Amino acid sequence: MRRFARVALLCLGCGVCSLLYGFSQLALSLEQEPGGGRERQARDSAAPSARRQAGGGRVAAGGSLGPDEVGASRCKNLSVSFWNSYWMLPSDVCGMNCFWEAAFRYDDMKTHPSEKMHLAVVACGERLEETITMLRSAIIFSIKPLHFHIFAEDQLHKSFKDILDDFPYEVKVNYTLYPITFPTESAAEWKKLFKPCASQRLFLPLILKNVDSLLYVDTDILFLRPVDDIWSFLRKFNSTQIAAMAPEHEEPRIGWYNRFARHPYYGVTGINSGVMLMNMTRIRRKYFKNDMTSVRLQWGEILMPLLKKYKLNITWGDQDLLNIMFFHNPESLYVFPCQWNYRPDHCIYGSNCKEAEEEGIFILHGNRGVYHDDKQPTFRAVYEAIKNYSFGDDLVRSLLRPLELELQKTVHTYCGRVHKVFIKQLTNSIKDLNARRSKGR
Repeated sequence: MRRFARVALLCLGCGVCSLLYGFSQLALSLEQEPGGGRERQARDSAAPSARRQAGGGRVAAGGSLGPDEVGASRCKNLSVSFWNSYWMLPSDVCGMNCFWEAAFRYDDMKTHPSEKMHLAVVACGERLEETITMLRSAIIFSIKPLHFHIFAEDQLHKSFKDILDDFPYEVKVNYTLYPITFPTESAAEWKKLFKPCASQRLFLPLILKNVDSLLYVDTDILFLRPVDDIWSFLRKFNSTQIAAMAPEHEEPRIGWYNRFARHPYYGVTGINSGVMLMNMTRIRRKYFKNDMTSVRLQWGEILMPLLKKYKLNITWGDQDLLNIMFFHNPESLYVFPCQWNYRPDHCIYGSNCKEAEEEGIFILHGNRGVYHDDKQPTFRAVYEAIKNYSFGDDLVRSLLRPLELELQKTVHTYCGRVHKVFIKQLTNSIKDLNARRSKGR
């Protein structure tokens, strides 16, 4: 009788394991592309090595690393399993380890309730002031701790350190300075692509190997609401998405890519890489479809071949390469609305970002140098207001009211006609921040 019971128990255990394995295979089959199956790659990455040198910076309170910085996590991508049940994870993310070790993910979430947000920027030339103003805007409204990853030319490091060490909110903010780093064999070619150092962003997944997720922004970005809100898009990624960006244009009639591009691009009007949210663990693990070989290539393998093939046909450098990559891998991109990357093109040809008209601008992108000339005084007014704001001053009296007065002087311009969209969300962000302060948060 006992022997029969043992056999029955063993059969029951095997049945449960088989059932769970069946669920995992069913989920993977649902993710396969029409007409083809998922390729299970079994080779190591041949990504070029990248030198990582860190400059001085604040260390978060207690000196401990955040959950996304722990070197050898049990599932190798716990942040992914936060938003997806373990049986819905693609096989190239965690493999079967996530199946067996999923029980530990909830314990990890309880142990590390406060997620640190990672923000990266690349600064070369005369971009110091602009970068500092961007960082200030990120600090003002954000809720969770921020870690800035600043890639800058060597001569800028001391200036960054001197300024950032005087910033308040020691517990809330820390930073690391890095040199500009490209693969040795092709460093000169990458550095001169488009603007100086701009293509550095392409190598962030290979350099920041211990960072799971990252928000990359250009130096001419201004946050008008907490970084936390765009960071939350990571939770909206499905199992195949690795990055999020906004369209290059909303209106095809004024689009650049659909009218002039000599290379493949994503969607109808292409994508803009000035604000790019990345799940870097997924990026490092993914094998990308391409038009150079039938074999799928990893991130570190595909960059140089793409540059060699298209370098005579690309105009916007690294952004064009990203458009080509996501043209061939559209399932990997999450597209967020234009109010998260609002540029002069959204108002100088008539207001064409409907989301911003309804809710205001969330992230302002002052490309074309509009913060530093008189061509678009509406953009410049926002930049000057944030640059001149002193931490600790009353935000309504020292930031919002002066900005409103300056914006009223711009109504004679195309963007000035819709100047209210520039302060609609900013007003709400200030109200929310004051409410949190009153509650002692």
